[in-house]
Amino acid sequence: MEITVTVKNGQLPDSVQDAIRQKVAKLPRFFDRTTQIQVTADMRHDEPKVEIIVSAEEVSDFFAADTGANVVTALDGAMDKIEIQLKKHKEKLKDHRVHEPKIDLLPE
Repeated sequence: MEITVTVKNGQLPDSVQDAIRQKVAKLPRFFDRTTQIQVTADMRHDEPKVEIIVSAEEVSDFFAADTGANVVTALDGAMDKIEIQLKKHKEKLKDHRVHEPKIDLLPE
């Protein structure tokens, strides 16, 4: 799985970028078909904006964005949103299993 961290309109120390990578590396536990994660931090405004795009096999991309007082709080908000999306999608896949009808075998 490939993780890409991009910073727009500013700089982030390597230690913060590594912390971002470590946090988003936990996302595949919610949906195991994850192939790529892209994180973009936009430092243009007073409140940084963090966007997360998760690509997975045979599914359109998942997207979440959030703003916060700093990059870490914005990342936490976006992570919460993307985790919900991944959990919902995984539950949808589980619900599509074919269920066998129950047969009552009562003696007549």
